[in-house]
Amino acid sequence: MTRLRVDRSTVTSSIDRPTVGNKIKHSAVNERVSITKSLLALLVSASLVTAPVWAAPSSSLGVVVYADRAQVGAAQASVGATVFSGDRLSTEQSGSVQVRASAARLLLSGASSVTFSQDDVTPAATLTVGSATFSTANSKAFALHVASAVIRPNSNQPTIGQVTVLNPKELIVRSTRGSLSIAVEDDVREIPEGAAYRVVLDPNAADPQGPRGAGGRTYGGPPIKAAKSRFIWFAVGITTIVTVWAVHEAFESPDRP
Repeated sequence: MTRLRVDRSTVTSSIDRPTVGNKIKHSAVNERVSITKSLLALLVSASLVTAPVWAAPSSSLGVVVYADRAQVGAAQASVGATVFSGDRLSTEQSGSVQVRASAARLLLSGASSVTFSQDDVTPAATLTVGSATFSTANSKAFALHVASAVIRPNSNQPTIGQVTVLNPKELIVRSTRGSLSIAVEDDVREIPEGAAYRVVLDPNAADPQGPRGAGGRTYGGPPIKAAKSRFIWFAVGITTIVTVWAVHEAFESPDRP
């Protein structure tokens, strides 16, 4: 009987030891799992905080292909510099800068300034002072804003247009090649190839005597004004606008705007 009791005690002890060991092992495993879950939760939280910043980088709109006494923001513009939405390009009195933006090119003349942006999928720029000339390969290649007016190519044909700001409410728009579309809200009109117009964005401030400071003469009498027009325009002599870049080898072929 004594041996049996000893054997039972021995058997019981041998059964209990693995059970305690297993409990210890399970406890350690659970602790590691808990720590791992906590770390994963922290990582997910961090990714949620930083994801909006990573998901919305500034998009590149173009690259500078020529620069002479020009600036991108406060920095000197240089060939190869990337232009982003929101970048402001400006030139000194005798400077110029040319930017290639996908299927378009934009040349900024001396004493001029534009700020780049994007209209949906179309590269765009707002001209605030001076003169800009653009070349496009299709109708969605580029849009130029001046105050409330938007000037863009009117077709998918190669187009060259020039815009000069006279003052915050007046500008001259010329189509050297192809036709242009000028729109102010729902008032949209076409500028045919070879035509130039002085556009007045405030019809109440229009001068019925013809263009001032444009250096040319009017054609066809009084200004053209449609019902509910958002602007009025005066035809001007195309010789009053000199587009050096338009005849330069910068536009060497229709396929290379």
